[in-house]
Amino acid sequence: MSRPDGEIYTHSHHPVVLAAHARRTAEEAAGFLLAHLEPPMSILDLGCGPGSITVGLARYVAPGRVVGVDAAPAALEHARTDAAEQHMDTVEFVESDVYTLPFDDGTFDVVYAHQLLQHLADPVAALDEARRVLRSGGYIAVRDADYGTMTHHPHDDRLDRWLEMYSTLARANGGEPNAGRRLVGWVRAAGFEHLHPTTGTWVFATPDERRWWADLWAGRIDVPTLRSRALDLGLATVDDMAEIQAAFSEWADEPDGWFAFIQGEVLATKP
Repeated sequence: MSRPDGEIYTHSHHPVVLAAHARRTAEEAAGFLLAHLEPPMSILDLGCGPGSITVGLARYVAPGRVVGVDAAPAALEHARTDAAEQHMDTVEFVESDVYTLPFDDGTFDVVYAHQLLQHLADPVAALDEARRVLRSGGYIAVRDADYGTMTHHPHDDRLDRWLEMYSTLARANGGEPNAGRRLVGWVRAAGFEHLHPTTGTWVFATPDERRWWADLWAGRIDVPTLRSRALDLGLATVDDMAEIQAAFSEWADEPDGWFAFIQGEVLATKP
């Protein structure tokens, strides 16, 4: 199927977003999968972004083939440059829609997706396509945040308003910000079996972690796909957004500051 009408990637591929995504590692983002990898498995990384996880996964299955797929040329350019600098010649990156993958049936041993399904208007359709390109007995591994589990201290009403604004905007863009809790249902609906659900947690509590998280969201609020869309939909005013940015900055300076949330994870197999 083609990409559903009205589906918008809320975070965009702005440099501030790509820089944040490039910090991700296979060890943190795919820990629930790594024990099941071995050479020379082939892996497809859906929504690979700047490719840092893709390259990390490739180290576990070399000389197996690893392909990262993304719809954004800017992200893929970053990914290809990074892979070349690390001399990772078993990795390739392909521009493609996740709903219509350019691969034959049964091509891969593993299909992995990190923070992808939350942005899709039809996650089950994307998982159906993932199942098509998996061999029988192959693994699907998905991980997504659950924004509804976000908690922060000290409490600030402005951060509550940010979460409400973001969640409403994400749904208006066709996504589901509480995707983590829905992964089991989506994976089951796509026909996978032997589901193994787990969770991970992201915590920002040290001074450096707090500042990084605060700066990231202060920057994301200025990204046009978030800022302009929220303004157009009447979800916030310019003053509201300035207050949210100030709230993040002030929270980062709190010596007892804490921000945490759950990541849903599901590992399953194709019949």
